[in-house]
Amino acid sequence: MISLSKESLDNLPQEVKSPNYNRETIKQGFVHIGVGGFHRSHQAYYINNLLSDRENDEWGICGIGLRKDDQKIFESLTEQNGLYSLITRSPNGLIESEIIGSIINFIWAYKTPEKALKKLADVATKIVSLTITEGGYNFHSDTGEFDFSHPDVQHDLNKNNTPKTVFGFLTEASRRRMKAGLPSFTIMSCDNIQHNGDVARKMFLSFAEKQDLSVYKWMLENTVFPNSMVDRITPVTTDEDINYLIKTHTIIDKWPVTCEPFIQWVLEDEFSFGRPPFERVGVQLVDDVKPYEKMKLRLLNAGHSVLGIPGSLHGHPTIDACMEDPIFRKLMRHFMDFEATPTLDPVPGIDLSKYKDSLEERFGNNNIKDTVERICSESSAKLPKFLFETIAENLKQEQSVSIGAFIVACWFYYYHQGRNEKGESIIIIDQFSHRLKAKSSSPETFISNTSLFGALATNEKFLKTYLHWAKKLLAGERVRDLMSNLLKR
Repeated sequence: MISLSKESLDNLPQEVKSPNYNRETIKQGFVHIGVGGFHRSHQAYYINNLLSDRENDEWGICGIGLRKDDQKIFESLTEQNGLYSLITRSPNGLIESEIIGSIINFIWAYKTPEKALKKLADVATKIVSLTITEGGYNFHSDTGEFDFSHPDVQHDLNKNNTPKTVFGFLTEASRRRMKAGLPSFTIMSCDNIQHNGDVARKMFLSFAEKQDLSVYKWMLENTVFPNSMVDRITPVTTDEDINYLIKTHTIIDKWPVTCEPFIQWVLEDEFSFGRPPFERVGVQLVDDVKPYEKMKLRLLNAGHSVLGIPGSLHGHPTIDACMEDPIFRKLMRHFMDFEATPTLDPVPGIDLSKYKDSLEERFGNNNIKDTVERICSESSAKLPKFLFETIAENLKQEQSVSIGAFIVACWFYYYHQGRNEKGESIIIIDQFSHRLKAKSSSPETFISNTSLFGALATNEKFLKTYLHWAKKLLAGERVRDLMSNLLKR
């Protein structure tokens, strides 16, 4: 058996590709906050390919973990010198494994905040990228404004305190760069939020303005926040993935990553302090990313929820199991064709029919086993952007909202019932799960949460459709039967 580390790279099986560059000489031009599975299957993969060029040695990654929960990833990557295995599983059964070496360093800022601040303020740091989830941007879902009420935000508003939040860390690092006469780093969101760069800009500048007006003005003039669209299905790592590497390649990896072969990154070409030649590794650099991100959020991300939420109630364990069910598959495509696609803008270079066909193939990849539990996690942060905006736009255009309203009804019942149709408990992962559960006594109480549902909470057409489906669920009608009836309408 081979424990993955820099010392063992030369002893890996020949069929496992490993870094062909000298990791000891790579500078850390990227700092990435929120190192999880997606970052390691996506951005770190692109940068690994870029470093393989051997002409771009200033663009290695230093990961930063801000939360107490980041201890496991810190310990795993530190023990393995930042190395990890990427297992790519194709729909045809082909499985390929390679070692990714682009994460050169990792700092657990929760324990060593000053070390993280020094790295962020270092002149070598040119881009700070983020995968902090939709909820990490700390805005009110109903107003879109920054939420200053969080205790950690209140703590960080005192600039003499050691930061706890991403806003506190990047504002303090910007203050240090300003005082040292250094250029600003780019703040590059890689999260699934429409206009993610614009959202990041608004949130970080809102915090900086409240904390220190001089830093706010400096960031306003110097810090760039490009929008981006990122895509690669990356399920949660399982023991099966770890055991696969041991059995197939004799590699012991504490935290490998599994992903699909499809990958896409569309990025606005705006940076504060230079950028790597992204175009060499397939990143699409564009003037306006908004049509691409809207397409992805309203088709792929919303499509996942259209499968996952009723799938959880029915008892399907994975997304590919949902896709094997013809009723689920047909409903998802019907949603994409008749409720999501009419709300999209023209997308340069994209054939939407072929894109939707590719999503069906990707969702149906039974080599991935993406769980409905993962897809349904943090839905209170996802659905307002993935689904509610689509519903609102269709209401404005007097178009159908039947499937969208049905999914919201299923989401209510998901909290109200807490069990699937097989009698099994539903595992709910959501930072607001207690609040949502408390409001799930009736469909009317659930939808009355205007801070979450916004204008949908009072829209008569939406409410009529939503309550129709919610009451049928409460009456004991089966999810799949309701889906069949919905498709007949």
